[in-house]
Amino acid sequence: MNSSFEERYNRMSELLAPSMAKDHPNLPVVKEEGCYYYGADGTKYLDFTSGIAVANTGHRHPKVVEAIKKGADSLMHGPSGVIMYDSILDLAERLGGIMPPNLDCFFFANSGTEAIEGALKLAKYVTKRQYVVSFTGCFHGRSLGALGVSTSKSKYRKFLQPNGLTYQLPFADAKACPQDQNPAEYCVAELEKDVERLFDHQVTPEEVACMIVEPILGEGGYIIPPKEWLQKVREICDRHGILLIFDEVQTGFGRTGDWFAAQTFDVTPDIMAIAKGIASGMPLSATVASKELMSQWPMGTHGTTFGGNPIACEAALATLDVIEEENLLENSRDMGAYALEGLAKIKSRHSVIGEVRGVGLMIGIEIIDPKTSAPDGDGMMRILDLSLEKGVLFYLCGKHQEVIRMIPPLIVSKEQIDEGLRVFEEAVHEFEKESHLVSV
Repeated sequence: MNSSFEERYNRMSELLAPSMAKDHPNLPVVKEEGCYYYGADGTKYLDFTSGIAVANTGHRHPKVVEAIKKGADSLMHGPSGVIMYDSILDLAERLGGIMPPNLDCFFFANSGTEAIEGALKLAKYVTKRQYVVSFTGCFHGRSLGALGVSTSKSKYRKFLQPNGLTYQLPFADAKACPQDQNPAEYCVAELEKDVERLFDHQVTPEEVACMIVEPILGEGGYIIPPKEWLQKVREICDRHGILLIFDEVQTGFGRTGDWFAAQTFDVTPDIMAIAKGIASGMPLSATVASKELMSQWPMGTHGTTFGGNPIACEAALATLDVIEEENLLENSRDMGAYALEGLAKIKSRHSVIGEVRGVGLMIGIEIIDPKTSAPDGDGMMRILDLSLEKGVLFYLCGKHQEVIRMIPPLIVSKEQIDEGLRVFEEAVHEFEKESHLVSV
């Protein structure tokens, strides 16, 4: 680490707000490439975070970098509407070809949170209804509208008093299913009872504009609902004229092994919010709906200065090319299955590992107290730190920060999966020794 960088790094608490500077692991880096970060001290780190599910094509993919450079030769800023340009129109056409049916009209913004805000505003405007129903454990962003439907952790809402025009339903909890029942049937039955209670006692369905849900919980712990549960949510919305919003900010662009989780679960929402993997690291997102819905949202009811930036759109077009040309959807499915197989073997040897779950390359690993089976957030953090010391970067999630996220770039190879799992198991073993635990 050069002295100038080191000096600024040591002063980051003066230069940056704690809410921006303080996250795990605060790793000083000088370069990124493919599946790797390069530390300021020269250490090479295998990245199993993808910049929190953003670098699906790998860091600085040459085709994306070239598209950014070429785009900058022509245009650096829109604003869309004041001017119009090829890259935003080309991107809308290309995205329309990979989205679920009838989701073919786009409002481009900069971040996942902005895409959620757009989705909520669109739903309220076209239905003329004021209330929103979300699901406990989902995370949709930190702006006040998005925060009003985010319940992955109470600390995100502390002192902020998001608007009271939202209601929450429990997310699918297959773990609570009695042993003599089918988990999918149990979750569907619980949902129907929860919805009936909500509409009987708190709000009438005629007042609800939309239901918003993450098809797979992200920050809330990588919880995967039964397919039938999401299909029942769709059915309930149809029954009452309620719009269904899918937050696919984290699940999109191949993370689940399909372009979107909507296709993985065979459920088509009315509105989708997409971001993260859309442009391989450039700020871009979109609120997506049918032309019919979008046509009811006239000029002036929503707007943006930077959304649909021409360079970001060029990066997104190159991202789509890379995913298609390098068969990254297939690789996501294959490497995800390979990783889950390896993790199952590791779990059988270590009592601190609870449930391992995943779809594609969106994998969650629970760390528990082997004596009580309670979530062990402290243990999880220690395993993250030990893994980092050995050169592999994972990230965290879960209500008690007890779940390790394993979300490598979709270009990841078997050899890199093997390396990451080897380091992970070494870290688990060291933690067990430190804690005087006996491996199973």
